[in-house]
Amino acid sequence: MKSENESSVFDFILLGFSNFPQLQGRLFGVFLVDYLVTLLGNAIIIVVISLEQSFHVPMYLFLLNLSVVEVGFSAVVMPEMLVVLSSEKAKITFAGCFAQMYFIILFGGTECFLLAAMAYDRFAAICHPLSYPVIMNKRVFLKLVIFSWVSWIMVATAQTSWVFSFPFCGPNEINHLFCETPPVLELTCANTFLFEIYAFTGTILIIMIPFVLIILSYIRILFAILKMPSTTGKQKAFSTCASHLTSVTLFYGTASMTYLQPKSGYSPETKKVMSLAYTLLTPLLNPLIYSLRNSEMKRALMKLWRRKVDLHTF
Repeated sequence: MKSENESSVFDFILLGFSNFPQLQGRLFGVFLVDYLVTLLGNAIIIVVISLEQSFHVPMYLFLLNLSVVEVGFSAVVMPEMLVVLSSEKAKITFAGCFAQMYFIILFGGTECFLLAAMAYDRFAAICHPLSYPVIMNKRVFLKLVIFSWVSWIMVATAQTSWVFSFPFCGPNEINHLFCETPPVLELTCANTFLFEIYAFTGTILIIMIPFVLIILSYIRILFAILKMPSTTGKQKAFSTCASHLTSVTLFYGTASMTYLQPKSGYSPETKKVMSLAYTLLTPLLNPLIYSLRNSEMKRALMKLWRRKVDLHTF
């Protein structure tokens, strides 16, 4: 006889959109293109910032970390999602599901904190330009980046370990595209009330505190921009912040729909679509937002391209 905390499940089946087999075939091609473009776009940002010495400043180094997060997030979610879409029912091992959930929490949370750090960086640069080198010096920058990563390594470790400490007695079918916490938790055969309170409270704090800090930073930034006498200065400041605001709106909007929705408020298919908005759109659009709206990034990219062409020519 099995003990109360012993699982009888050793792997899981990801159902994906198995109720709509024709849709799965069409989505496979769309998601594959999305994955490749996401990897390429973020890789370009990482390479450009790494090679261009003038970009070794906090604003662009934060962006480099953000692109690393997006590459990691896509690499964790998309390959397994493509396997799910290419088959009726895709198996994932217990350890594989644990690892996927761990990295989803790690990369998602780290992005929350990085976006808040980027807002603080823009606030310091625009509202306190003369003291900016002191406010955002190398030590402060490193502390913000290290805190963003290390804090979420600890949270991901604790949360994922807690979820998989619950017994899974069957069934083993996850009605989702990947191992996200809510659908996995539905398969446990134990009382998860305390974990659900922790998860909901933690999610509100994790999403709302950075978001409130970002909003406050940009309110101050807006007032500082409006006081600028130069029209050119105003345009440059607005342009600098527009890409970050677009990214913040995209990320927090889709994350809120995914994680702050009522537990039984939407159908499983609707929840899958909401998760797709978060896992597909943000990593895909971030490099497009930052490269297309940033003239310095475009010039640096063209500079590297011309350098490569010249090397091949000679």
